[in-house]
Amino acid sequence: MIEVNNLTKRFGDLCAVDHVNLHVENEVFGLLGPNGAGKSTIVRILATLLRPTEGTARICGYDVVKDPQKARSMISYVPQEMALDIKLTGRENVLLYAKLYGIPDRSRKVDEVLEVMELSDRSGDLVRTYSGGMRRRLELAQALVHEPEVLFLDEPTLGLDVAARRRIWRHISSLREHGIAIFMTTHYMEEADEYCDTVAIIDHGKIVALDTPKSLKSSLRQDVITINATGAFKGSDLDSVIFSGGDDGELRFLADHGESALPELSRELLQQGMTINSIAVRKPTLDDVFMDRVTTSEDDSAFDSYKFRTMLRRRR
Repeated sequence: MIEVNNLTKRFGDLCAVDHVNLHVENEVFGLLGPNGAGKSTIVRILATLLRPTEGTARICGYDVVKDPQKARSMISYVPQEMALDIKLTGRENVLLYAKLYGIPDRSRKVDEVLEVMELSDRSGDLVRTYSGGMRRRLELAQALVHEPEVLFLDEPTLGLDVAARRRIWRHISSLREHGIAIFMTTHYMEEADEYCDTVAIIDHGKIVALDTPKSLKSSLRQDVITINATGAFKGSDLDSVIFSGGDDGELRFLADHGESALPELSRELLQQGMTINSIAVRKPTLDDVFMDRVTTSEDDSAFDSYKFRTMLRRRR
């Protein structure tokens, strides 16, 4: 569905996308990375909104530079920002898209996609009365009205509550079953872990990891030890553990055998005068893979933004 070879995009001296290679079939493909890593630039190139500096990209066999019109006919793009007219009804919004695409028998097709997105009963209501989840489903209905082969989603569940997010993902998963390739960006690692068939992590314009979520997690080959403690941590001299970071009173370590390493590690922290409040040992998550592969510094704003979002999710 999507074939990317040595894709590169430069803005002056900045290399936003650096010789990226991707191959996407009929699957849910997740592109992950900190802000400014190059995710949006890749999506815009694939959506024919931006020309690459080097390399090639094909959508269903059509080159996005040489055959942009044919490539566009194969895709739909749902941006992060709302793309709805709140002064129109739900049905009028979708009908407008059907008219722009020149869909024959458009009234029937509009009714069909509204039913798929479970919006038929509210299709005559003004969009300004819709909830956030309903608006997102309406945008999906707009995107599907011309039956695309590839659907690009930019942060599809950002700002939605848990119930709305699950409902959106149920619909996205059903689209894949109907032969549509889904190419999405997200900052919700748990969603990428649960719903994506393949995940790519991009950092500073380069793909630093590419595999299934399961394989990426197993690549760390270590347990994660999380210790909530108070006091000044002075580092660890133990060969059996690796300190991987900490924030908000929480220290994280990697160990080949977490439970075996716990007694010695706890003793070391107590000898430093720290008070241990809780200890947990778990297998790696996609969050851990992300933090391991992304090489941003503590003072980098994108990294700080990611840490802040992660902290908020933990507190919820």
